[in-house]
Amino acid sequence: MGDAGEGLVDIEARLQERMEERDAERRRKAVPAAQVDPERQREIESLQLARTSLQKQAAAVENPVRKQQLELALAEIERRLAELSAPSA
Repeated sequence: MGDAGEGLVDIEARLQERMEERDAERRRKAVPAAQVDPERQREIESLQLARTSLQKQAAAVENPVRKQQLELALAEIERRLAELSAPSA
């Protein structure tokens, strides 16, 4: 009966070791992702959402003045996205 208890303890120890190895592996993989500037990434995502919204508005608008405003806004968003997407010097 004592041998069965030792086997369970051994299995639990191996399981704990494996879980620690997996946690360490996750941390190693997470390090490169942390090198991305979160503020820059947030701004890029925000601009992409704004671009999508403006494209939908431009497709639905009939007023030529408003359409021109939307096209100018889209051009500005594209410029800023290109600026943010360029590799940092």
